[in-house]
Amino acid sequence: MITGRRMAAVDENAAALGVSQAQLMESSGNAVARLVREVAPSDATVVVVAGRGNNGGDGFVAARFLEDRESMGESTIEHVETHLLGRADRIGTDVARRNWKALVAADADVHEVRDSTAISLPEADVIVDAMLGTGISGALREPAATAAAAIAASDATVVSVDVPSGFDATDPDANANPIGADYVVTFHDTKPGLPELDADCRVADIGIPAAAERFVGPGDVGLAQPASRTGRAYVVGGGPYTGAPALAAQAALRAGMELSFVAAPTGVADEIQGYAADLIVQPYDGDRLTPDHVDELVETAERYDDVVVLGPGLGSADESLAAARQFLEAYTGPAVVDAEALSVVPELETEATLVCTPNARELERMGGPAVDELRSGRAEMEAVTDEIEAFAADLGHVVLVKGVDDVISDGERTRIARVGVPGMAVGGTGDLLAGITAGLLEHADPFEAASAAAYVNGRAGEVLADRWGAGDGLGITASDLLTEIPGVLWGESDD
Repeated sequence: MITGRRMAAVDENAAALGVSQAQLMESSGNAVARLVREVAPSDATVVVVAGRGNNGGDGFVAARFLEDRESMGESTIEHVETHLLGRADRIGTDVARRNWKALVAADADVHEVRDSTAISLPEADVIVDAMLGTGISGALREPAATAAAAIAASDATVVSVDVPSGFDATDPDANANPIGADYVVTFHDTKPGLPELDADCRVADIGIPAAAERFVGPGDVGLAQPASRTGRAYVVGGGPYTGAPALAAQAALRAGMELSFVAAPTGVADEIQGYAADLIVQPYDGDRLTPDHVDELVETAERYDDVVVLGPGLGSADESLAAARQFLEAYTGPAVVDAEALSVVPELETEATLVCTPNARELERMGGPAVDELRSGRAEMEAVTDEIEAFAADLGHVVLVKGVDDVISDGERTRIARVGVPGMAVGGTGDLLAGITAGLLEHADPFEAASAAAYVNGRAGEVLADRWGAGDGLGITASDLLTEIPGVLWGESDD
């Protein structure tokens, strides 16, 4: 089962894999036409009622297949009419517009309905409802509302495309069948609530590759993409190392955070501040994090609803690890846990929402599976991801395992981010990943934020290597990647 929101992401991922929206629409429309032929009586009249989006485009393709009697064998269809709700020059997508033009060019019986008061459906044996798909929620608006009432009042057999128009695929409590669909042809997988409808629902395989769900792609970025600049990152780290917290904090800003704070010992606070004027450094006494500092840090994070990044540059001193544990036991907000702080997460009791970002060695030290390289043959990779998923389920937190391939799991869902270049093995890219994850965790659920962050981080490396002509990205440093994060996060996902 897949939500409409997730389905849109999978469609975009499929396009990135080379399976275009045009190909998917052709398969979708063909599936609808096949069902119409199955349920239509002899010498039937079919009326397609289409909206101006891709759902309407599926209807245009179905109409074309229904018009093409020879390619479908002996036909039971006598006449096909297509009614577009709105003006043809306002069809919303290129692919739907091309399929409308194909109908017009073929001299099909098409009509533009430009006034909701003028909606008058002819007598029909079958009506194809292709008005609105899974991207629409809420009450029907004109002209769809009037058309829906006319469809519901007809005696025709109603076949809906993907979902009945007016059906909310994102809210199971709002699911409805306002047009009285008798049949639903839904695509790729069933949608929440469809099985409960009083309708015959069929799932059509339209050629979306399994990789579009398995591998993180630009569609996943869209699920976590910040719509506005907001939120505060609060990086708790530094002491033995100073570059790591600075990189994480800067990456959070590049991923949409409004402010980025670093809580660090006084001995290194000025050095961390020197990395970037955009950072705000909150110093605390001493040369490393200790339990004495925790109450004030937690109070600050809770007061400002911060997204915490705990661990970059923290070091492995016993008192710092004890402080990390104490922090997570007291904190109740969202946090990305990285580097040495990961060792305290197993057996931890916390109300915080955690995303853990271990590399292969850190994963094993946490009690997870031993993985040498996270890229191998398909069978081996499936075995590894199954082990990571089981570990995440036991841990109770989202795990983002860094490697040649990144693996993200919440114990129920698992994705693989197969992006990046070998040159990203340089130190600091994991700190960027933690900061990007924090930036997206402000806007998305932990699994979606971690999945999108892995893609953004790796894709930034690919973009930079390509721009520099650096091939495998050798010579790239982590700080070089900062400038590429916004372009991947907001630019590519709109393509």
